[in-house]
Amino acid sequence: MHRPETLILLLLAIAAGYLWWNAARMAAERATQLGRDACRAAGVIWLDHTVHAAGLRLRRREDGWLGLERSFRFEYSVDGTDRHAGRLVLFGDRLVEFSGPPRAAAAVVPMPSQRPRAE
Repeated sequence: MHRPETLILLLLAIAAGYLWWNAARMAAERATQLGRDACRAAGVIWLDHTVHAAGLRLRRREDGWLGLERSFRFEYSVDGTDRHAGRLVLFGDRLVEFSGPPRAAAAVVPMPSQRPRAE
């Protein structure tokens, strides 16, 4: 017979694993969308039709709490014979860094928010 504490800990571990997996899947879907949109905006070919996780790190959010920053890489081609690497960095679901097709940067990278200054 299993102790109830063991079962509760097992259920918590399974729930934490599911939440981790789901957050990683959602981030990859968002990066895929951004990579595809960047290549379309630049008029280049998006190769392999996917992104690949390239890194994960903790970063402090504006409210002081820790959050995850995930980086992804993708590849694109200008003429179908060459291959170039691009990189996306997401903090939550927000794009914070982009390198890829030069003409795509203006289409995918959001302008810094215009915040009124507190006086």
